[in-house]
Amino acid sequence: MADNSTLKNISGTILLAGAGKMGGAMLTGWLAGGLDPRRVAVVDPHLSPEITALAARGVALNPDVTAAGFVETMVVAVKPQMFREAGAKLKSFVSDKTSVVSIMAGTTIAALEEVIGGAVVRAMPNTPAAIGRGITVAVATNNVSTTQRAVADALLRATGAVEWVDDEGLMDAVTAVSGSGPAYVFLLAEELARAGVEAGLPEALATRLARETVAGSGELLHQTDLPSATLRQNVTSPGGTTAAALGVLMGEPGLRELMIRAIAAATQRSKDLAK
Repeated sequence: MADNSTLKNISGTILLAGAGKMGGAMLTGWLAGGLDPRRVAVVDPHLSPEITALAARGVALNPDVTAAGFVETMVVAVKPQMFREAGAKLKSFVSDKTSVVSIMAGTTIAALEEVIGGAVVRAMPNTPAAIGRGITVAVATNNVSTTQRAVADALLRATGAVEWVDDEGLMDAVTAVSGSGPAYVFLLAEELARAGVEAGLPEALATRLARETVAGSGELLHQTDLPSATLRQNVTSPGGTTAAALGVLMGEPGLRELMIRAIAAATQRSKDLAK
């Protein structure tokens, strides 16, 4: 989780551009981690009642450049398709000492430098960030200082784990695996329940069994250091029911082939969106 000491020692303004679901989740994590609300400014033309209520705690809402003061870090969480329009307005908040942390899918470092400027960190979180269980992968440009990287790491870590890479080219595959990954897990729960109904279970029971099985298995995976393959093998008795099902899922064509094709498709789409 977040490095509370780093968050508590921030002296400049943290400007959040875009306070939708992901931006709002990050803001909640920052404040819970000890970031002084008076150090936070939010720029968003459509503020939710929850974000608006934070003004009472000292969060500045839609300030002008003068009121915002020195922006130490700008976190860009606007929709990617709105980036160029919003970015032109955000650029006025950025100085040569500002780091810009983007969580927009498919938006390259080159595009961020062109439209907004600053020392850029490109990051890809995922939706479990909403409950503090997300994972974010980030890549920084060479002009991001050690201090700026530490602040970016603390801000991103407020919603879960953080991994850093050196090659921006990996971000398309990251988007395909972890950024889009929650949807694959939800689909598994959906289809597991549907298959249960086909096998004769009442729909409500099949749905509950599927949801709790996926959620519980995910938590077991989270709490152990054992490889996922080992956990799978531990459930599988030779010649048993699990082995019968895995014979289908791991056959040809099976889940492995489907997942490779799915990740390849998502990776290519991420590359296309960046053009």
